[in-house]
Amino acid sequence: MGFYEDRILPHLVNKACATGQVMKLRSQLVPKARGQVLEVGMGSGLNLAFYRSDRTEFVYGLEPSAGMRRKASRNLANSPVPVEWLDLPGEEIPLPDNSVDTVLLTFTLCTIPDWRKALEQMKRVLKPDGELLFLEHGESPDPKVCTWQHRITPGWRKVAGGCHLNRPIADLIQQAGFEIRELSTFYMPNAPKIAGFIYQGRAGIPKHEGGHKFPEE
Repeated sequence: MGFYEDRILPHLVNKACATGQVMKLRSQLVPKARGQVLEVGMGSGLNLAFYRSDRTEFVYGLEPSAGMRRKASRNLANSPVPVEWLDLPGEEIPLPDNSVDTVLLTFTLCTIPDWRKALEQMKRVLKPDGELLFLEHGESPDPKVCTWQHRITPGWRKVAGGCHLNRPIADLIQQAGFEIRELSTFYMPNAPKIAGFIYQGRAGIPKHEGGHKFPEE
């Protein structure tokens, strides 16, 4: 890993992912996590403040970037729930099958090189009655915006840690075998449209696979 990826990129990503609007969206989703949680792409721990200690027992924080893990020290110190680092990429989740109640994805799926393998791993470790909570930016339904997303992504990936502007997040989740149970899509206020189309929702393992009822709020 070079100096840019280890020292500069973590600072830029942390700043971009901690704006007021982004933190508001995090605060709406993260408290829904329950039980044993796997957070994929924990980064600098921006979500930690929003976990509810009365619902969440423990968080596995999957984060391959040493630079991001260093930036997380303050958030870890103030975390309301216990956290254990897993310093591997999303394609290599070192947990047993059916071992977590919640998988949390926030602004992470855009950067994982092999999104299919990563989502399959998340499905593997999720309990049959568990939930995948997601908050991601991705491909816009607006043809003009989408065209620019596809044009810009090859160069954008090189300076933004592998971030793809043009991934159809809901489609990818479904292609990996999840069933989407709740989905909201919208443009984030005050953000460039090419990077600000948001997918927010919940998914689970189809009932015919898991045989368990999906939990209600």
